[in-house]
Amino acid sequence: MIRIFFLVTIMFVSFCPKYKDGRPACKYRMDAEDAGIVMPYGDGPDSCDILGARDLWMFKADDSTYCMHYDAAGPKGWLTSLAISKDLVHWEKRGPVLQLGGKDDPDSKSASYGTTYYDGKKWHMFYLGTPNVSSWPNLIPSFPYLNMKAESNSPFGPWKKRRDITPFGPKEGSFYSSTTSPGFIVKNRDEYLMFFSAADFTVKRTICIARTTDLDGPWTIDPAPIVPREEQIENTSIYYEESNQTWFLFTNHIGFDKDGEYTDAVWVYWSKDLNKWDPEHKAVVLDGQNCNWSKRCIGLPSVIKYKNKLAVLYDAPGGNSTSHMRRSIGLAYLKLPLAVPK
Repeated sequence: MIRIFFLVTIMFVSFCPKYKDGRPACKYRMDAEDAGIVMPYGDGPDSCDILGARDLWMFKADDSTYCMHYDAAGPKGWLTSLAISKDLVHWEKRGPVLQLGGKDDPDSKSASYGTTYYDGKKWHMFYLGTPNVSSWPNLIPSFPYLNMKAESNSPFGPWKKRRDITPFGPKEGSFYSSTTSPGFIVKNRDEYLMFFSAADFTVKRTICIARTTDLDGPWTIDPAPIVPREEQIENTSIYYEESNQTWFLFTNHIGFDKDGEYTDAVWVYWSKDLNKWDPEHKAVVLDGQNCNWSKRCIGLPSVIKYKNKLAVLYDAPGGNSTSHMRRSIGLAYLKLPLAVPK
């Protein structure tokens, strides 16, 4: 079966779209099979996601329960909210697990995109905070995107914000001068690696590694990102394929056309070494070509193993829309084991 799937996978090549501003494109495809919308926006508790459900983060609470943190866009702004499921298709929305900070706090206007890590004793959440948003009613978060901390004894919360801990933040004049948005954490020997979103004020986006030996302590940011800023990618979800000892990093790509920039696809990068990534080793996983309900805009991915498949959950507005608002959560699948396109 592995050999058969490998032969099918390498057929998804020779796809090289062009972008008007010359940003790099993928030469390969690793097509996921789309299952469509599994969690529409609009019916969350107290109208919490009446304007959209997007920017999700998947994790397992136990052997049979899946948790999703997602950005619920509602009357107060964008807040990390919880939904739970047994099968990734049927979801129970629980409402916000974080609230806005006070007027002088760095998360006064948004406390969103809550990534998690369980260290065996407690749950750590790294979330996006910002004091700046667009005008009402959309209240879209804007720069700076800050990396903030919360913790809990349960994957379901309640979550306590750690105001005394600042993991790391933007640095003036650097490639992460506007954004240090949280990302996927991998424990590698005696240190933790966070693959966080970095961007400057131009705005060029990429992924960089921050390192620590203590999830409640300081982090050290690598002097260079894992791939060039011209790649225009943000947010991370990582899967390790044991059969070929390969790391697969899923991310959302920012495209560009006559209407400007918007999230146009889920991409995947692969590497045998967490510390070394080749920008040529990437493929399109999901875009308007194989998504059956959103033909231009595909947002942030989060991947998790489900039975004998890799589930790829993502957000999108549907149709030909490229809007930040009124997005719903979709589901696609990749067959396992994952194979690298040749």
